This record gives sequence, C-alpha cells and structure tokens, in this order.
Amino acid sequence: MNEKIESALNEIRPMLARHLGNVEFVSFDEGIVKVRFLGTCQGCPLSTLTLKAGIESVLREKVPEVQAVETV
Repeated sequence: MNEKIESALNEIRPMLARHLGNVEFVSFDEGIVKVRFLGTCQGCPLSTLTLKAGIESVLREKVPEVQAVETV
C-alpha cells in the first residue's frame, strides 16, 4: 500500500516543486493518509486547497483504498 501511495505522490511532487514545496508521506491507517508539507507549502494559505483538490483527489483516484488525506 505504501508503494502505491508513494507512486501517486510522485506524480504530484513536480507541481509542488515548481513552487519550492514538497509533500512527505507519513502514514496510512484505516483509509486515512497522513502527509507533511515541506518547503514553501508549510503554512501556505493555499495548502488546504492543494491538500483536498490536488493530493487527496489524485490519491483517491490512483489508490481506491484511500478515503481521505490529512496533514500532520
């Protein structure tokens, strides 16, 4: 499962890197993926939009077991 999630996140990382940010996979438990924003994504006012409309959307599409994504 972790490899599927990392693979999906690797598709998102180039977009985040354009803004000098990144995302780190922390854990997966009972359908919930936990991630940590890195770089300029930390504290960015648009990070919630990036999390839900970007990261969660892609992960749910690529990894059907994912129900939600949260930051830590």
